[in-house]
Amino acid sequence: MAEFYKFLASFEALIYILLAIAALFAFRWLWRSWRESQTAVYTMEREFSSRRLGQSAAISVLIVILFCAEFFMATFVIPGLPSDVFLTTPTLDLISTPTGTLSPDMMTQFANLPPQPMAANVTGCTPNQIMLTSPEAGDEIKGTVELIGTANTPNFGFYKYEVARIGSDTWATISADRNSVTDGLLGRWNTTALTPGDYQLRLVVIDNQGQALPACIVPVRVVPIQ
Repeated sequence: MAEFYKFLASFEALIYILLAIAALFAFRWLWRSWRESQTAVYTMEREFSSRRLGQSAAISVLIVILFCAEFFMATFVIPGLPSDVFLTTPTLDLISTPTGTLSPDMMTQFANLPPQPMAANVTGCTPNQIMLTSPEAGDEIKGTVELIGTANTPNFGFYKYEVARIGSDTWATISADRNSVTDGLLGRWNTTALTPGDYQLRLVVIDNQGQALPACIVPVRVVPIQ
């Protein structure tokens, strides 16, 4: 159903144009059929013109109904729908990996990057809107880690959390979710396959217009499981 709403909203102008063109032909046919029915003399001629009149009237009524339906949907129904109906919802296809796990290609890239000193502070976070509260800056983490924080902004669309080696701009999406979270579980991150070292973990919120808001970035250190 969401795809149907998207279609009506995206092609509203084109639908009106096509219906208007169809209406011109239908009403012209209706007018000619009515004129023919008025001038018909013989029985067969009257039956044929009446049948044409009924067909043209039915098509004309159908076009009017479609026009009214499109107007009603575009004016009253679609504007009241939740924003995520029209937002491309992130799924695991965005990262092509299971939830919380990085792809082998990304792990290989991370492993080949030279080590960099870890930053000391959290950057870019917005209190009560875009926050990562656990793990904290400088935490040593291993295994599967629960990410706690807040992703709840005005015009919220969805959030995703990503990872990059310190000093790198190559960010890999770990997972994403369409549901807002306030001081709760954002998701999980399986670090077992990562090369131990210093990483940046960031939380990104996308609004319902598809715009990314300033990200909350937390430096962490992945350590091997003993």
